[in-house]
Amino acid sequence: MDILLPILIVLASVVAMEWIAWASHKYIMHGWGWAWHRDHHEPHDNLLEKNDLYGLVGAAMSISMFAIGSPLVMGEAAWWPGTWIGLGILFYGIIYTLVHDGLVHQRYFKWVPKRGYAKRLVQSHKLHHATVGKEGGVSFGFVFARDPAKLKAELKRQREAGIAIVRDSAGA
Repeated sequence: MDILLPILIVLASVVAMEWIAWASHKYIMHGWGWAWHRDHHEPHDNLLEKNDLYGLVGAAMSISMFAIGSPLVMGEAAWWPGTWIGLGILFYGIIYTLVHDGLVHQRYFKWVPKRGYAKRLVQSHKLHHATVGKEGGVSFGFVFARDPAKLKAELKRQREAGIAIVRDSAGA
């Protein structure tokens, strides 16, 4: 029973990180942080992108929570949930790296899913990349993917309203 609460904290942290990643992606990366994120939306042959700096921000969040939870750093007044929150952030970072960078953008391995949720993840993130520039867009999350048909309809609405420039190949 002593391990149940830490496991729940880790799981809740992973889920919370998807919401934090969604909000950060929509309002920071496609807002005032576009300078770091832009190259992720443009073709290039570089091994690394400025966008990878956001991974360092996530790592700093995780490390900070580990430090807050560590009695070696904080003394006897350490906040014990910090360690488990830091672990949840770390797990989310691993999931993000495998799903977004690995599966969707194929930076580490080549596999194109033919069906199931993995295919839906790839389709919805490809629709995210269907817009030109930082305005408009859909599918700002990284792990939870909405129905691609609904995302296409939203892209079509944004294009017709003049909110976003949508590439012709997006199907919107």
